Amino acid sequence: MQVGLILCLLFPFYSHSDQHKLQEYKLLVLGDSLSAAYGLTQQQGWVYLLQNAWERENKAITVVNAAISGDTTDGGLSRLPRLLDLHKPTHLLIELGGNDALQGHNPKKIRANIEQMVQLAQKNNVEVMLQEMQIPTNYGRRYMELFMQVFQDVATKYELKLIPFFLEEIALNKELMQNDGIHPTAEAQPMIAELLKPQLEASILK
Repeated sequence: MQVGLILCLLFPFYSHSDQHKLQEYKLLVLGDSLSAAYGLTQQQGWVYLLQNAWERENKAITVVNAAISGDTTDGGLSRLPRLLDLHKPTHLLIELGGNDALQGHNPKKIRANIEQMVQLAQKNNVEVMLQEMQIPTNYGRRYMELFMQVFQDVATKYELKLIPFFLEEIALNKELMQNDGIHPTAEAQPMIAELLKPQLEASILK
């Protein structure tokens, strides 16, 4: 009787201490060609490499790559409700906005779309992380500043983790960029995965 009582008393503490280890997380990557492994195989892309790294380390994080080349914040916003319902992620990484800017969309519209995505995710109890985006300087300093400010403002307003643009250093090395000067090569993908891994883990496994 005493042994049984002791086991009953210890069991709740055991379950509580292992709760974090047993927790499974699902990261939904909502992005464009930079996350969709443009010009490469999916197995060469940073999203796939990141999933493999977490599997090797026995981290209970599943990654769903919902990135589509050419996608904009309009497209991401229209796709997100179904993606949330289908995959039921615990975390969302928004990597969108670059194509909007390349098409000259108003930064106010870009911000409104991102805010709606954040609100939708948060209503579904999904924690959101925002990927900062940058564009070439030939779009003009004023537009570039307004565009980049969108991500700072949204992250501040909704208290999101803002991840610095992952191509900031890579884009300076022509050998790590494809001929179009926009998309990273296969050699750059492990570098991106290595850069993002600790930043994403800090939010997911906190």
